[in-house]
Amino acid sequence: MPITVPTRRITLSDVRDAATRVYEAAVRTPLVRVELPRDGPLHEIFLKLETLQPIGSFKIRGAYNVVRQLAPNELKDGVWTVSAGNAAQGVALAARTVGVPCSVMVMDTAPDAKIRAIERLGASIVRATYDECWRTVIEHGSDRMKGYLVHPFDDDRFIAGNGTVGLEILEDLPDVDAIVAPLGGGGLLAGIAAAAAGLRPQTRVFAAEPATAAPLSASLAAGRPVYFDGWTSSFVDGAGGKSVLETMWPLLSTLAGSLVVSLDDTARAMRFVAERARVIAEGAAGCAIAAALSGRAGSGKIVAVVSGGNIDLPKFASLVGACDNCASNS
Repeated sequence: MPITVPTRRITLSDVRDAATRVYEAAVRTPLVRVELPRDGPLHEIFLKLETLQPIGSFKIRGAYNVVRQLAPNELKDGVWTVSAGNAAQGVALAARTVGVPCSVMVMDTAPDAKIRAIERLGASIVRATYDECWRTVIEHGSDRMKGYLVHPFDDDRFIAGNGTVGLEILEDLPDVDAIVAPLGGGGLLAGIAAAAAGLRPQTRVFAAEPATAAPLSASLAAGRPVYFDGWTSSFVDGAGGKSVLETMWPLLSTLAGSLVVSLDDTARAMRFVAERARVIAEGAAGCAIAAALSGRAGSGKIVAVVSGGNIDLPKFASLVGACDNCASNS
């Protein structure tokens, strides 16, 4: 079991060090402004398009920052991770880049689009239930897997690599007022918060969670990491875990808050960016967009991190279809 740490900090220096190497595998993604109705809320919305990464999500940043630092003896049996799909693709691509084998324990909630992408990257797939995968995340290990575990979020190097998202946002929009990103395990938010704290401390960083799985919101209310009662799986497979890990709590408890959104609002947000920006956003990204559009992140310049676009196209079509009530709860 991982040891609970009372304090933990990712620094701007850590993020900047990651930025010196992550672009060997990742790309710098654009920040685009979305036009809102003139009579709408008093804020501007910008989209950080991580959908344009080689694997269609931000996870390549953190994954490569870990793998590129591993010693030969740590790589001798290959690497592995546990994932709903995006971290698996990130670790698989990072492993292929450095020339080592990769295997992934994949949650049974992962969509086919992510499974096919993992296979294309040459990784071996070990299927498991959501509960087994979440237990593996908590315990940092599984007797079913072999090699070096690249944890999908609870690793300072992974977090620092993710933080390059925040670094780019602050370089492109230095006066950003708030950044909203989805919460899965918290590695993306922790990295962005580290960059913001170092460059513009007044920038608010918010988590976005689906109403069906919002452990950070519950944890912030309780003042400690807790499990989310009534957790339910949904099309938001890349966000909304069952709990906040105690090891992640020191990094997540300092966020500006968690903005909880409904599945209906998430689907509407996915439709909104498809219409306005021609962007395919998966459910987790839709959460961040919906939270940013809600106005609850405050006024000013608000960035929604479009964390990934890896969703089965038939599911995407059903969620953003032409009917007014286009959302689905499955």
